[in-house]
Amino acid sequence: MKLLRHGDQGNERPGIMDQDGHIRDLSSLINDIDGTTLSDEKLAWLRGQDVASLPIVPKGTRLGPCVGNVGDFICVGLNYEDHAREANLPIPEEPVMFMKATSAISGPYDDVIRPRGSEKMDWEVELAIVVGKRAAYVPEERAEEHIAGYCIANDLSERAFQFERGGQWDKGKSCNTFAPIGPWLVTRDEAGDMSDRAIWLAVNGHRYQDGTTAYMIFRPAFIVHYVSQFMTLMPGDIVITGTPPGVGFGLTPPVYLQPGDVMTLGIDGLGQQQTKVVEASD
Repeated sequence: MKLLRHGDQGNERPGIMDQDGHIRDLSSLINDIDGTTLSDEKLAWLRGQDVASLPIVPKGTRLGPCVGNVGDFICVGLNYEDHAREANLPIPEEPVMFMKATSAISGPYDDVIRPRGSEKMDWEVELAIVVGKRAAYVPEERAEEHIAGYCIANDLSERAFQFERGGQWDKGKSCNTFAPIGPWLVTRDEAGDMSDRAIWLAVNGHRYQDGTTAYMIFRPAFIVHYVSQFMTLMPGDIVITGTPPGVGFGLTPPVYLQPGDVMTLGIDGLGQQQTKVVEASD
């Protein structure tokens, strides 16, 4: 299933993409696409409903973040060997973990705000894991059972905040709108094997990132297992899994986002995002 959320910001309603590409409203069946609806049992029940009988959402309706009420937004950095090299950082022996504020979450076509004082705003297309089942000390061989599905994320970053302002990376990762997710959550059964999917990002039509998940150092199931050794993952949590090479600060000379720039990004089987950079208004 392709699950999504539609409507005005803060008032999104649950939806599903039908076989003909129409968005159907799920409000008569569930309250939201969030941790309360992402268990295998709930998804199996939803899969058995007559989606074709549900109202069609009008074309042009805004799509919001594909998961609501996210508890934790966990990030794995340097998870592509070639990206670690472009960043001049050693290949990690264990996953590098950091957090992103959930207030950064935005929709897949919403404007992205360049924060006040930004000089080095950058992009990172990533595969996002959506947790469907509580995970604490999960063995690797059982970790996939805790994944509800996958979506696209853009781990936007302000590199001056991240690297030049002291402390950990979070302050360069958590600005408003720095975590667009969607357009939809593709459930684990439909997504299938994510180990060799094209993953790419273009700015103003120029493709800077053009990679494949085959070059991940740590795979999604291992990441869920690993993170669960240090914290409990809850249904609706999101774990993003690193980015391939081609980020702006790794280029020679570096390239950073400016107001008016348009990012288009995608992962095979998970759809595409398109967002425009705008200046902070207040």
